[in-house]
Amino acid sequence: MKISLKIAFFGLFFWSSQAFAQNIQWTKDQMLIFTSQWKGDRFPDGRPKVSDDLVKRLANISIEEAWGTMKNEGYNNQFEGGWQIIHPDKVLAGRVLTTQYMPSRPDLDNPIKEKGKSEGRLGSPNSWPIDLLQTGDVYVADGYGKIIDGTLIGDNLGNSIYAKSKTGVVFDGAIRDLEGLENIDGFVGFIRGADPSYIKEMIMTCINCPIRIGRVSVFPGDLVLGKREGVIFIPAHLAEKVIINSEFIALRDKFGIQRLKEGKYTPGQIDQAWSKEIKDDFLKWINDNPKFLPMSRAELDKFMKDRNW
Repeated sequence: MKISLKIAFFGLFFWSSQAFAQNIQWTKDQMLIFTSQWKGDRFPDGRPKVSDDLVKRLANISIEEAWGTMKNEGYNNQFEGGWQIIHPDKVLAGRVLTTQYMPSRPDLDNPIKEKGKSEGRLGSPNSWPIDLLQTGDVYVADGYGKIIDGTLIGDNLGNSIYAKSKTGVVFDGAIRDLEGLENIDGFVGFIRGADPSYIKEMIMTCINCPIRIGRVSVFPGDLVLGKREGVIFIPAHLAEKVIINSEFIALRDKFGIQRLKEGKYTPGQIDQAWSKEIKDDFLKWINDNPKFLPMSRAELDKFMKDRNW
């Protein structure tokens, strides 16, 4: 039995390695293996497709609330800060499309460029991921923090990205043409820096594979939420749980703040486990203020059944 398991594991590893070597973009089978906990819709290439409704609601939750839920699920390395932000007054929210870059060497660059040519990919490798973007996607790239000669896009590619995705980018790397990118209304960018140089001595090695952004391992199909404090990546299979739990916490906070302003309860009553009186008051407040609900009533009722106050 032990020998059979070792053979099976080696076979899977060898198959995955060969598939990676033969494809710039990860195969559907590879995607299914690494995102097996996701049970919902997928794009044709296998990337998880979290619903448009949840992506829209994602923009309204706080990073702290999302972080807390994921930490409770054992995902402790999902946040990265320390960014230069293009349009910090706007929120970045969407489904992740990943790309990895590495330092150039001829025996790496040439096979990738030849493979891209055989697959019908046009232009330079740093433009290939852009061709795959869908509305609601966020282009997330591991540029290994390179600034000088590490400019993954300028304003031409930035306009193309926004035209396709209506979102923006997260680059552990740099951009050029900062002024031009700032002129794209709605484009949000989390970058390590800006430089006038062109991309040089680096090569795009894979599309829609797991990558590293700072301290985070990022999977294609994750959700990303970017706000002033930084970016947080949410696994697709946890998206609904994280969003609804965050919405509920925000709803509780809204009720608590209102009651504190009214003087109905003391801070000590609100900040500790609620009494039955406060719980009943909260439920009545929800019934009286349906406009405050960020989720459907059916979603709230389902959530409340399992909720431990």
